[in-house]
Amino acid sequence: MHNLGKRMTAEFFGTFWLVLGGCGSAVLAAGFPQYGIGFAGVALAFGLTLLTMCYAIGHISGCHINPAVTCGLAAGGRFPLKDVVPYIIAQVIGAILAAAVLYVIASGKLGFDATASGFASNGYGAHSPGGYSMGAAAVCELVMTGFFIFIIMGATHQSAPVGFAGIAIGLALTLIHLISIPVTNTSVNPARSTGVALFQGGWAVHQLWFFWVMPIIGGIIGGLIYRFLWNDRPTLPDIKGDHA
Repeated sequence: MHNLGKRMTAEFFGTFWLVLGGCGSAVLAAGFPQYGIGFAGVALAFGLTLLTMCYAIGHISGCHINPAVTCGLAAGGRFPLKDVVPYIIAQVIGAILAAAVLYVIASGKLGFDATASGFASNGYGAHSPGGYSMGAAAVCELVMTGFFIFIIMGATHQSAPVGFAGIAIGLALTLIHLISIPVTNTSVNPARSTGVALFQGGWAVHQLWFFWVMPIIGGIIGGLIYRFLWNDRPTLPDIKGDHA
């Protein structure tokens, strides 16, 4: 098992890549008329960032790159409680620095305004892409994150086919985005929400608490359900093939 410092470093780089790839696709590539990648392209970008990092750092840190995943795996008995806070710190720092790099790149375009554009931030109510209410957004984030953890735990179970977990998990995140981008711009990841919200600087910061509370509660519920249904020997995240 790698020491905590190396695992935190892996989580930092993994979360950096997730935010740069996923949010970067939304900020830089989604808005071009006729040529933009649209919702489907952004969804695929998030899935690809996670899939690639699963195989790059999964054997080092488990590739959580998401505080909700870390909390969910801890609730599911797959991750030690003592390492939860260090992982989350590394993830948030990675997300913020990735958002900073994205901000520098995006600022190279004449007229760019992170506050006005939203900067790929998550929101509900007036700041939901589709105008969905806070209640609808809460249900969406809870359910999507819960199923995300459920899929992660199943794909990385000791009896699952070895080597395919990253594919299942990356596709799961793609599907989650395809469903929920219109509702909240898809968080299911408090670190991802934090990084871009700080540079949006307005309503996104005011609503940020929501995108910490709902994904973490959803992740814990998903982990507890899987643990209840398949109460057997856990597979800790340093074991080969356990990518989250």
